[in-house]
Amino acid sequence: YNPNTVVLISGQTGKLMYVMHNSEYPLSCFALFENGPCLIADANFDTLMVKLKGFFQNAKANKIESRGTRYQYCDFLVKVGTVTMGPSARGISVEVEYCPCVIANDCWNLLMEFMQSFMGSHTPGIPSVFGTKHDSIYSPADTMVQYMELFNKIRKQQQVPVAGIR
Repeated sequence: YNPNTVVLISGQTGKLMYVMHNSEYPLSCFALFENGPCLIADANFDTLMVKLKGFFQNAKANKIESRGTRYQYCDFLVKVGTVTMGPSARGISVEVEYCPCVIANDCWNLLMEFMQSFMGSHTPGIPSVFGTKHDSIYSPADTMVQYMELFNKIRKQQQVPVAGIR
């Protein structure tokens, strides 16, 4: 998962749009708008963004990605990745999917029990994306929204000022 930050220039204020790629969906490109929808486009979307550089400003310094290993255990898919910003590691991502279920709320308790078996007290709570999904089908865009939330959390941790030595 490797998002590039693109700033949408509209009048005086800029809005952020994050362009993301997912190795599980190599022919797709995901564009997540700040506080808005997720657009799913062909992989050529990056090329279109280059042609629209008069309206968009690329912020390459904000590149963050998660790379790791994919494991399958029975009906569960587990992806463990190292989150990096530039050359340095900033965190670890753990993605868990219960493959037979497409309604996330229907299998959340099972997912929690499975994650607790190997994450213990570090098991996360219910993701915010579930609050808006209730009984609807979970999609790849929902995964990308969760990665974006994780990446933004990691970015904010990097912005905390460090006390200087006097």
